[in-house]
Amino acid sequence: MATFTTLADFTRRLRLADRGPDEDPITFTQARIDVLSGLTVALALVPEAVAFAFVAGVEPLVGLYAAFIVGLITAVFGGRPGMISGATGALAVVMVALVADHGVQYLFATVVLMGILQVLAGVFRLGKFMRLVPHPVMLGFVNGLAIVIFLAQMEQFKVMGADGHHAWMSGIQLWITLGLVGLTMVLIWATPKLTKAIPAPLVAIGLVAAIVILFDIQVPRVGDLAPISGGLPTFAIPSVPFTFETFLIILPYALILSAIGLIESLLTLNLVGDITGKKGGSSKECLAQGGANIVTGFFGGMGGCAMIGQSMINVNSGGRTRIAGIAAALFLLAFILFASGLIEQIPLAALVGVMFMVVIGTFAWQSIRLMRRIPFSDGLVIVVVTVVTVLEDLAIAVVVGVIISALVYAWNAAAQIQAKPHASKTEKGARVYDITGPLFFGSTTRFQELFIPEEDPDTVILDFSGSRVVDHSALQAIEAVAEKYEAAGKNLQLRHLSKDCHALLSKAGQLMIDSDDDPSYRVAVDYDVTTGRMGGH
Repeated sequence: MATFTTLADFTRRLRLADRGPDEDPITFTQARIDVLSGLTVALALVPEAVAFAFVAGVEPLVGLYAAFIVGLITAVFGGRPGMISGATGALAVVMVALVADHGVQYLFATVVLMGILQVLAGVFRLGKFMRLVPHPVMLGFVNGLAIVIFLAQMEQFKVMGADGHHAWMSGIQLWITLGLVGLTMVLIWATPKLTKAIPAPLVAIGLVAAIVILFDIQVPRVGDLAPISGGLPTFAIPSVPFTFETFLIILPYALILSAIGLIESLLTLNLVGDITGKKGGSSKECLAQGGANIVTGFFGGMGGCAMIGQSMINVNSGGRTRIAGIAAALFLLAFILFASGLIEQIPLAALVGVMFMVVIGTFAWQSIRLMRRIPFSDGLVIVVVTVVTVLEDLAIAVVVGVIISALVYAWNAAAQIQAKPHASKTEKGARVYDITGPLFFGSTTRFQELFIPEEDPDTVILDFSGSRVVDHSALQAIEAVAEKYEAAGKNLQLRHLSKDCHALLSKAGQLMIDSDDDPSYRVAVDYDVTTGRMGGH
């Protein structure tokens, strides 16, 4: 985890993490690549949006409209060019209970409130703190998400049985589908070796689709999921009672959805930034995501956030500017309005092959090799975040990973507290303890165990020049040590503590010795300036 020597250093790094996006210049060549990349992304968005709509229990167009509106607005105003946003599975699994219990109109109202909360997160610049997520958590995030994307594709290997239920493919149909998936992956691998004028996934989808349509190969196609034709989304205020009871119903869902959406979006922003070598604006992304979801809720969409799979398709296809995301959204709308018949003929196997290549490119394979060389705690964080992402959801996984990392950091920092004794050069017969390491809640027990008053001379000096008193618990520990020496009838002196410590310490305050080189840091405690006492005393 990152360490900061001063508050100014901490603030400076957060400001750098929150700066505006570092964008590539738009040239004719780059614009052409971005448009073609956007087309590729749009083709991959269709089955994803439809599938996530089914998960949430809403009509396919609700998912498609969300993919179009959220994708367009975040592409124009988002914090990271190259990112793709739309309806996602992480949000859909939370929505299903709300839709089942209260109906789709409550979902639209929840999406609006979700967007408002995300806008507030952007206004208060909360997104910049995502930069403090440790690197092992990021590795676990991408590994878990790669596995989730892979598992999600397994649904495309199911067909409707005679009994009306989905069953796994078998026989010749399974082998043909696997062959088409393999052919797609080979084409994506080989195309860049021949030409980079057209994104490899687009070439693969086009050729495999042409083969299937030309030879009328009987494999599942996009149209088998659901019809995707429709009109333009229309504005409508969610048809729910405007009461406090309604607010209490949608608020818990809105809080969860806004948190999941922002965490996934900001982690994707960091990941895309690492790949492209460009920085993004986290608060700007919060504002864009929030604004997009507010609009989506009023236009009949299920809401959304950044999509790691489609973002990787875009980046790997050469998409670098905002044109790619805008093109993807507009192509998706064109599919809905004009080209649904053609898009419905695309074999799902081609899109599965594209997503399998995304899985291969997303998974942090180097993390497996690193397991033998990194600390056990970092390896544990990677594995735990990966597993929790797969079994639960991304938001819980990130929170768990950060908590584990913070506890490990606190444990390691606590072990640094030491007291090195030596004879005083200025006071005859006195013993000086040079305190080193941070004194905070995690190191207070060890700090108190360092001193045995019965074994010390009559005068003892604790020199804190190599330490720092961090919190309320640290002050309590100093008080406890002072009481031990007082009970033993020994004279204890405290040196090189800040003026802040002097004001906050009660019993031990009179033991402090002022000097010109006392530090000037502040202690993070609740201090009542009117009573001159710490909160809790």
